[in-house]
Amino acid sequence: MNKLGPIIIIEDDQDDQDLLVEIFANLGYPNKVIYFSDGNEALAYLNKTDTQPFLILSDINMPKINGFELRDKIFTNELLQTKCIPYLFFTTSATKKSVIDAYALSVQGFFTKPNTMQSLENTIRKIVEYWQECIAPSQFD
Repeated sequence: MNKLGPIIIIEDDQDDQDLLVEIFANLGYPNKVIYFSDGNEALAYLNKTDTQPFLILSDINMPKINGFELRDKIFTNELLQTKCIPYLFFTTSATKKSVIDAYALSVQGFFTKPNTMQSLENTIRKIVEYWQECIAPSQFD
């Protein structure tokens, strides 16, 4: 995990992306934030980049490849697995099955999107600051 690396956001809803752009600007973290509206685009980026991302926030319900399928592809990819990139679901709603399925794929968090700007900003702040404090195996290289 590279704490100064980019934050990868995989979100197909443009309105949600726009809100997140504003929130990350308000929070002022030094990390570049990279947005993908499609899981396949994100996977292609992760496979070709030499940059070590800080964390991934992924929606679940997306066209082409959903968040579960994307997480599975990342989790079973030896190259990506060793990068220790925290993968969190950030989605509109949760069911017991979706949460169980997510943790079965070893996601590091499951969050529902709050419905106010202030709550959304507070949630993003908590997520980022938690991972900034967390120690990962890659820090011992």
